[in-house]
Amino acid sequence: MRVLALVLILALIWLLGLVAFAQRIARLVPAREPPVAEAVVALTGASDLRLEAAVRLLERGKGRRLLISGVNREASRADILEVTRAAKPVYDCCVDLGYAAADTVGNAREIARWARGKGFDRLIVVTADYHMPRALLEIHAAMPEATLIPYPVATEAVDARRWWRYRDDARRLVVEYSKYLAILAREGVRNLAPRDAEPAAASAAPGGAKS
Repeated sequence: MRVLALVLILALIWLLGLVAFAQRIARLVPAREPPVAEAVVALTGASDLRLEAAVRLLERGKGRRLLISGVNREASRADILEVTRAAKPVYDCCVDLGYAAADTVGNAREIARWARGKGFDRLIVVTADYHMPRALLEIHAAMPEATLIPYPVATEAVDARRWWRYRDDARRLVVEYSKYLAILAREGVRNLAPRDAEPAAASAAPGGAKS
């Protein structure tokens, strides 16, 4: 009975967390006038709306450059230009395409590599609203020194206000919530692990550097 009670309690906690997660997503709306950052980064996905939103931010001067991360390897620059409907002069000068990422972890690494290479540490992050919490966690893990400004884009993939009414919406939200919890757990374990200290033996060893 105790085991069953524990399972039921954990299931209830998980369900309440899912509801809170959905409510959080439903409240995610992009700022009408987001602050100016050094760059804009957009994560590709099922909807092209996020790419269009990212380009509009670039055209409005909200960042000096734009990285579109996770571009399909078969897509050309011309293909992405057509999808984003960007002003060609802006697109030619200031849009970079990242082809290395295949998932959100890859997006985070690709973004961190690109941003550090350009000297950027203040980024506007554009992705779908339901994907934003996990994307921010992953990018922060890959680039903890960065200031991340979320710009969530509502898409047809998930209706966070009525997710329980539609099986596909419910399934996608459950999967996203489960992945989010897994990252929280991973980062929690990582933060609890002792940080690597400089080997004490280095200073004591013959010929070791001394302060």
